[in-house]
Amino acid sequence: MGFIKEFKDFAMKGNLVDIAVAFVMGGAFGKVVTSFTDGIVSPIIGMIGGADLSKNMYQLKAAVTDATGKVVTEAVYVKWGDFLTAIINFIIVAFVMFLVIKGINKMKKKQEEAPAAPSSTDALLMEIRDSLKK
Repeated sequence: MGFIKEFKDFAMKGNLVDIAVAFVMGGAFGKVVTSFTDGIVSPIIGMIGGADLSKNMYQLKAAVTDATGKVVTEAVYVKWGDFLTAIINFIIVAFVMFLVIKGINKMKKKQEEAPAAPSSTDALLMEIRDSLKK
């Protein structure tokens, strides 16, 4: 039972739970970014370049058919448009994460700068000190 209790303590630590929540949120955010890139960014780039970005590819080998027209081997493509779309997704996610971390660090810095309120004993001692200075 000691092993199970030790595992439960480990699994319920705040850091592990935070990581699990962040993982789920990251997956959902990744889908939002992919949708944004596929639905908005790629068509805009496609308007400039003339085609949907994710559909761009380079054919390495043509499909081979037999005498009846049945495909024997499929064509081989380098799908560089999909790769470029994935890079755009990564850049968007990395930029948003940079902004989030920057905001968190700024909030932490403000918390560190704020002086802690003195305890009642400290306040009383400060009053006595100020009285003695007069």
